[in-house]
Amino acid sequence: MRLLLDTHVVIWWDQGGRLSATAARAIQAADEVFVSAASFWEIAIKTSLGRIRTERAFEAVLTENGFIELPVLVRHVGRVASLPWHHRDPFDRLLVAQAASDRLTLVTRDRAISPYRIPTISA
Repeated sequence: MRLLLDTHVVIWWDQGGRLSATAARAIQAADEVFVSAASFWEIAIKTSLGRIRTERAFEAVLTENGFIELPVLVRHVGRVASLPWHHRDPFDRLLVAQAASDRLTLVTRDRAISPYRIPTISA
């Protein structure tokens, strides 16, 4: 299984947060776990606004957990343009596009993602 972690899932996993048992098992058992560069961009923005607090460098989160950085590619951006407007958050829309383009299962607790009909695991 190949997973893409939503931004809140990355934070919860790294900080020992409130992931569902199903999501935690899936992350541990996955063949590959990706984290989008867009998620780290979102964390950086929210950190600079004082909305969240991070303790560690982004690179450490990736390497210490064995996660793979997923860059934002032109094909991902192009896919965003074709998505219906079920969700207004630009970061979440990009994650949906990346999951759809790269055939990844998105691990998220965001219920607004379900209308996109991509594979998900509830966090």
